[in-house]
Amino acid sequence: MQRKAIALLSGGLDSTLAVKVLLDQGIVVEALNFTSPFCTCTGKNAGCKSEAVRVAGEFNIPIKVMHKGVEYLELLKNPKHGYGKGMNPCIDCRIFLLKKAKEYMLESGADFVFTGEVLGQRPMSQRRDTLRVIEKESGLEGLLLRPLSAKHFKPTIPETEGWVDREKLLSMQGRSRKEQFELAAELDVKNYPCPAGGCLLTDPSFVGKVRDVFDHSDQLDLRDFRLLKLGRHFRIGERTKVIIGRNDAENQMLEAAVQPGEATIRWSGGPSPLAALMGESSEELVERAGQVLLRYTKAEAGAEAELSVTCNGDEHGIVTGNLLDEAAVESLRL
Repeated sequence: MQRKAIALLSGGLDSTLAVKVLLDQGIVVEALNFTSPFCTCTGKNAGCKSEAVRVAGEFNIPIKVMHKGVEYLELLKNPKHGYGKGMNPCIDCRIFLLKKAKEYMLESGADFVFTGEVLGQRPMSQRRDTLRVIEKESGLEGLLLRPLSAKHFKPTIPETEGWVDREKLLSMQGRSRKEQFELAAELDVKNYPCPAGGCLLTDPSFVGKVRDVFDHSDQLDLRDFRLLKLGRHFRIGERTKVIIGRNDAENQMLEAAVQPGEATIRWSGGPSPLAALMGESSEELVERAGQVLLRYTKAEAGAEAELSVTCNGDEHGIVTGNLLDEAAVESLRL
């Protein structure tokens, strides 16, 4: 009887190799990919998601892309197992993903789940003790196979039942990727632009923006976290932030992201980036957002300047002074 397994496929080298190893053993593989506003892994087009989709296409296996959603944001706010050096809840994140994978395994009639994890490669989530915790709390004890490091662990049910041949699994360990590169060449796996995924939650400058959203939000919204990668961010009110685009592409994305009641602002006197006023609004906050915006235009310092403000499809002009110096603007910047 041919067995079916669910792969956690990021599109990176390790998960790609794990898929190839099991395909070569005749396992029917279906892939899961999880998207997040916090992924730094970028391929030629649109990051980890498109890399995973590309890999699945090359292997001719189905793939389902899942969004982590607001449930994940709640986990991020208060992770049971804590954070790494930044705001990265690595252990809780793996448990979260594997719980979702188990649900999908049961729904799709698969027999087990496997990942590209390598013992000792990541300091927080891939130690032997934490790998055991992750397996137990995900509910996948005995049904979670790590093909690249399988020989460092007790045999899983897929191995003891003969669904996979343990002798054809690997014993990789540690942070060096030399063995992975050698295996890729051996298995003729090519085009892996993302050997090791990254997470913006380990970046101190980005973490400050994430904490700011948590500290100033009554209700979590995925949009607010997706926007953290765009533009320059300034906190100008307890429930109000202004984001200023850095190029035309960001201006367009910010303009598309504003919600009813929020405003966009441009300087009327010449070329201007777009400022998106997010959250609560008032005449005073619109003016302050415009003054921040003017620091990124050629408007004369200290002089009056006209701004074009658009809210709910209605456009009107206001006049304010270009009064904020660099230090004042930087004091608001996240």
